[in-house]
Amino acid sequence: MSSLSQTAAVPAAADLSEDALYRKVMRRILPLLLLCYVVAYLDRVNVGFAKLQMLDDLSLSDSVYALGASIFFWGYFLFEMPSNLLLHRYGARFWIARIMITWGIVSSSMAFVVPLAQFFNVQTSTMFYTLRFLLGLCEAGFFPGVILYMNYWFPARRQSVAMSGFLVAIPLSLTLGSVVSGWLMEQTHGLSGMSGWQWMLLLEGLPSIVVAFIVLAFLGDGPDSAKWLSAQEKAVLSRNLKREAAHKSHSVGAALRSPRVWLLTLILLTFNTGFYGLAFWLPSIIRASGVQSPMHIGLLTAIPYLTAIFAMVWNAQHSRKTGERRLHAAIPALIGGVGLVLSAAFAHNVPLSILFLTIATCGILSLMPIYWTLPGQILSGPAAAAGIALINSVGNLSGFTGSMITGIAKEVTGNINNGTYALGACLLVSCALIAMIPRAMLNPPAKQ
Repeated sequence: MSSLSQTAAVPAAADLSEDALYRKVMRRILPLLLLCYVVAYLDRVNVGFAKLQMLDDLSLSDSVYALGASIFFWGYFLFEMPSNLLLHRYGARFWIARIMITWGIVSSSMAFVVPLAQFFNVQTSTMFYTLRFLLGLCEAGFFPGVILYMNYWFPARRQSVAMSGFLVAIPLSLTLGSVVSGWLMEQTHGLSGMSGWQWMLLLEGLPSIVVAFIVLAFLGDGPDSAKWLSAQEKAVLSRNLKREAAHKSHSVGAALRSPRVWLLTLILLTFNTGFYGLAFWLPSIIRASGVQSPMHIGLLTAIPYLTAIFAMVWNAQHSRKTGERRLHAAIPALIGGVGLVLSAAFAHNVPLSILFLTIATCGILSLMPIYWTLPGQILSGPAAAAGIALINSVGNLSGFTGSMITGIAKEVTGNINNGTYALGACLLVSCALIAMIPRAMLNPPAKQ
């Protein structure tokens, strides 16, 4: 019998009880983590909507915007690994709440970039860069911290569905953010003498501060501190994680030197370049096709992300059911790359362009939950904290490359869609790298 058939076989009764336990864990921790990431992603990429009005108000160029959007990831890069190690030391509840409070304050401060520039006697562009850098510095550690937190609860073979439940926050936040951001910018423009983009940034930064206090009240640090688990349930979770940990690296140094860790880093760098390029520039790409109203741009921007929610969940569930991960990651990367290329080729046909952007977004986001099961397959303990942070920090420099590729292409050629071709090529490279993942990383021990 093939390994695929063995994986898909009907589980024993004991496994069914464990399935119920893990469903209980997911119902308890995922809704709050999803809420946290919704507000995180909204604060990270709403600058793409602010751009529609902000550049004219501040007399900033597209190249200044591209650098400002991407400089977020330099702060993210510098502090991500220390932040994850501190989370591992001091606990997820306190550290995630700290992250959310500080990024909420900085994100809302973006609305007052001009007064702050005048107060500190610097140019507006300098203050824009500074606030974006600080936002990355404050948010650093949140995403890899949650990935590490997932590894405190779930063995690798159970992570794809849990990851999709968490990562669905990305398309959900971008769907809601697209509509809400467009609506806020239209409805609040001129209110109390402030532009719509200022109100949008101010109001969308506040929820993260509120949610931080919910995290302090309800999020536990791990199974051992979970009062809603019985002693027997805690023992089952601990047994499964210890069994899997025997096959992983626990050394921080070994993790940072591992070729497998660096392969995962390159995969993230390439597919995230396509994703962040799309996230930061999609409103501008749609406006270049002839749509001008911020509200209409918001509604059209929501279509790809809303559709991607269903694609992401289906792909993760199918991967969990079959036990296969390579094709469930490589095929979405291929679809994402081809979709971006075709969206650029049909840029001036709005229906076709939106169709291909939707296909591309479905591919890119369907890859993410499968990808993020892999680091926990080879790393544990402090090695997981450092290795996941390394992968995400270096990989998330793709936010810099994704933003700059599109901005430079527009500056040099005068056509924003030329950058989209390059973003599609990055996804195709990612597909090739996924095919190079060693089989040992794709086949966890049979029982966990």
